Amino acid sequence: MHIFQSLSLSGDGSCLSINWEDRPTQRFHAIWLRDNALDKTTRDPGNGQRLVTLGDIPVETRLADAKADGEDLVLVFQPEDKSIRFPLKWLAEHAYDTDKTDEIGWLGDQIEIWQADLPVPGGDFLDMQNDPGALRKWLAAVRRYGFAKINGGPVDSGALLDVVKMFGFLRETNYGKFFEVRAEVNPTNLAYTGLGLQGHTDNPYRDPVPTLQILYCLENSALGGESMVVDGFAVAKRLQSEQPEGFALLSNNCARFEYAGDSGVCLRAKHPMIEVSPDGQLIGIRFNNRSAAPITDVPFDQMLAYYKAYRRFGELVDDPGMAVSFKLEEGECFIVDNTRVLHARAGYSGAGSRWLQGCYAEKDGLLSTLAVLEAAS
Repeated sequence: MHIFQSLSLSGDGSCLSINWEDRPTQRFHAIWLRDNALDKTTRDPGNGQRLVTLGDIPVETRLADAKADGEDLVLVFQPEDKSIRFPLKWLAEHAYDTDKTDEIGWLGDQIEIWQADLPVPGGDFLDMQNDPGALRKWLAAVRRYGFAKINGGPVDSGALLDVVKMFGFLRETNYGKFFEVRAEVNPTNLAYTGLGLQGHTDNPYRDPVPTLQILYCLENSALGGESMVVDGFAVAKRLQSEQPEGFALLSNNCARFEYAGDSGVCLRAKHPMIEVSPDGQLIGIRFNNRSAAPITDVPFDQMLAYYKAYRRFGELVDDPGMAVSFKLEEGECFIVDNTRVLHARAGYSGAGSRWLQGCYAEKDGLLSTLAVLEAAS
C-alpha cells in the first residue's frame, strides 16, 4: 500500500493530484475518474459492468471538491452534484500518470523467458482434478513459461478433453474437436507423418489463432519422436539483441500464411511473425514454415534484410540450446501457449508406434480460471 500524503484540485476542477510519500505525484482527469466511478449507479454491484455510457456523462464534468476519508477519497462531481468514493489503493493501482520508459519488446511481469536448461514444469492429472491448489500451481506455470506437462492421466481416447474441462472450453476447428497425430497414408498435414517437424506455432493461417494447444499421448513405443518446445519470446529477444533492425522488420511487416489441405477448406491470414502491442509489449509469435505463403507486404528495398532476419529467427528456433526436450509416455500430455511457445518433434521410425491426440482451447479461459483460484487462495 502506498502512503497517502495530500491532494489538490486544479483551478478549473478538471484534474485531481495525489501526493504520495513513497512515489511521485500522480494526476487524474475528472472525466476519467467519473467514467471509472465505482458507485452502484455507475457500475452493477454484481458483475462490475458499466450501467452508463460516456454519452450519459456531461462533457463539462469537473471536480468541485475532494477530501480524504480514511483509506478513501470522496470526490464531488459537477454539474451532476454527485459524490463518489474512491479507495486510495484502487487509485494507486490504476494510475496512468507514470513514466513510460519501457523499450520496444518489453515483457509482462508474469512472463519468464527460458532456454534448454529449464526444468519441465508439470502437474499430476488426479491432483489437478481434486485439488484447486494443484490446479492453480499448474495454470500459473503455463502463464509464466507458456507450457507445462501433465502426468498420470488415463490412457483413453478423448482424455485430453478432460484436461480442457479443468480450466476452459474447447475450440473446434476443421480438424474436429480433437485430431489424431500419427502416421497416415496421403496425410492432409505433415504432422500426420513420421517426419521431424521444425519448431512452429499452430494454425497461423487462422485469425484469430487458437491460443492453446494440448497434445496427449496414448502410445509412444516408436524409436524417436521426442517432443521439443522453444520459447518464442526468448528467440525474439535474442534476435532483438543481435539484430535490432531485423526485429523491427519482423514486427513491423506482415507475413502471410495459408492452408488448403482439406477439401472445402482454404484458410488465409496475415500478421507479423513477431507481434508487438501499441505500447511496445511483446505479445505474440507466428512462425510456421510449412504454412508460410509468399510474403508480399514487405517493400522491395527491405525484402533482403527481412529475409536475413527471417533466416536468423529460424536458426535460433533450431538452436538446441533454446529447446526443452522430453518424450511423452502413455497418459502424459503437454500444453503450449500457441501465441508464444513453438513446439517441435523429432522424427520417428522403426518398430513400435506413436499415437497422440491434439486439441485446441483458448488462453482467456485458462487465465480466468487462474484469476478465480488466485482470488480464492
